[in-house]
Amino acid sequence: MATSLGSNTYNRQNWEDADFPILCQTCLGENPYIRMTKEKYGKECKICARPFTVFRWCPGTRMRFKKTEVCQTCSKMKNVCQTCLLDLEYGLPIQVRDTGLSVKDEVPRSDVNKEYYTQNMEREIANSDGTRPVGQLGKAPSSSDMLLKLARTTPYYKRNRPHICSFWVKGECKRGEECPYRHEKPTDPDDPLADQNIKDRYYGINDPVADKLLKRASTMPRLDPPEDKSITTLYIGGLGDTVTDGDLKSHFYQFGEIRTITIVQRQQCAFIQFATRQSAETAAEKSFNKLIINGRRLTVKWGRSQAARGKEGIKDGVSEMGTRLDPVPGLPGALPPPPALDEEPPANYFNLDPSSSPAVMNIALPPPPGINPPPPGFGPPMFHHMGPMVPPMPPPMSMRPPGQIHYPSQDPQRMGAHAAHGARHGD
Repeated sequence: MATSLGSNTYNRQNWEDADFPILCQTCLGENPYIRMTKEKYGKECKICARPFTVFRWCPGTRMRFKKTEVCQTCSKMKNVCQTCLLDLEYGLPIQVRDTGLSVKDEVPRSDVNKEYYTQNMEREIANSDGTRPVGQLGKAPSSSDMLLKLARTTPYYKRNRPHICSFWVKGECKRGEECPYRHEKPTDPDDPLADQNIKDRYYGINDPVADKLLKRASTMPRLDPPEDKSITTLYIGGLGDTVTDGDLKSHFYQFGEIRTITIVQRQQCAFIQFATRQSAETAAEKSFNKLIINGRRLTVKWGRSQAARGKEGIKDGVSEMGTRLDPVPGLPGALPPPPALDEEPPANYFNLDPSSSPAVMNIALPPPPGINPPPPGFGPPMFHHMGPMVPPMPPPMSMRPPGQIHYPSQDPQRMGAHAAHGARHGD
């Protein structure tokens, strides 16, 4: 047993003996079949310096071993995890939680006053049912808008990773893949997150993680109501498969009368239409960026009017839900409209002379099987004029006007063309 001179070694009844630690889901790990070692009075609490039972376990594969750092009495006074000292309800540092709930820390710092305060808190914990925090935290309001926005709803198992191998940073690690520590480049030593103290975390002072979260809370976006007063519909996104219309109705009915609830299962979203605009504005204000149903954080936005919804989904950079979309770089602009034509141009696809008489193509059918096709120049003419009289012979090549089409089968200079022409006309 390791104890200090300031610990209460003469009064063993104040030493803590527990059967199971008080842990958050992140520190416990994702493996439901976890194995722990228990050491009775193994360490002294880093806050009150009293001996307590230490638990040690591995939260998962390729994770570092973790152990309890403070006793259960100090954990219950602040409602925090015994290992990471984060709030058990919101998963946030104590400084952020106390700021959101407007709770002032009254834990004394001196050893004598701390021992007296701890004994009084143990008496209050023993008289309570254990379902609510004790002290000033038990008298605080149940929730806060800022805490609901910053609260972590899912475990962050990345926090259980091993520490960085200092030998690998210096280039002297010889373990290779068997090294239990991480072979990664360390962060900037000037980063304030690299200098954290467990007592500052517990008392809620000078916590760099809390300062970062408080700055994020001050710059969070807002949901402004649309100018169209006829819009009373809210868009709820990220439903998943666990949130039903009954869950949505039980949450949003407190803000006013609901006219309809429409769930689009394919997009995992829902549209909630209120009877009045005031109810919709209250629901949007109370639910934006802090709506959690069945462990899922849902997205809340304003819907669009029926007239705008009937038009195209995205127009002038505005999406269907009324949010402004950023232009995508590199895309070409819209094509210009085609020029207006006063009159339709003639379909002269073969550059024929407009003054000549129109010609009709006579497509010859293939000969029946067993009969050879006629040789070139002896077949029927490809074109014939639409006149009652027999057309004259075509002029020679040198006497033809420009613009007319020349067909080799009708060339009189070709051998056999004149005889074939006379035979067709009874010469």
